[in-house]
Amino acid sequence: SIARRLLSAYGMTSADFDCIDRLWSGESGWNVHANNPYSDAYGIPQALPGSKMASAGPNWQDNAETQIKWGLGYIENRYGSGCAAWSYKQAHGWY
Repeated sequence: SIARRLLSAYGMTSADFDCIDRLWSGESGWNVHANNPYSDAYGIPQALPGSKMASAGPNWQDNAETQIKWGLGYIENRYGSGCAAWSYKQAHGWY
């Protein structure tokens, strides 16, 4: 529900949510504390390193909203939309 509420602030629509849901369900299962032991990617969006999310708030290690804000900003800046990020992930195995 947090991600759905924040989408429009990042120029995304409900169609983008479906793509983001597929993306983050696969990356972290929407687990705030998901930690990839191979790369040290962390959190819901699997930021690498996780400390990058500090730019969205000091509580990045434990706060879903902070992680989602950072992740949506990353997607907006790098891919332009959630569905573009999902397409990239499908083609390359990472995003």
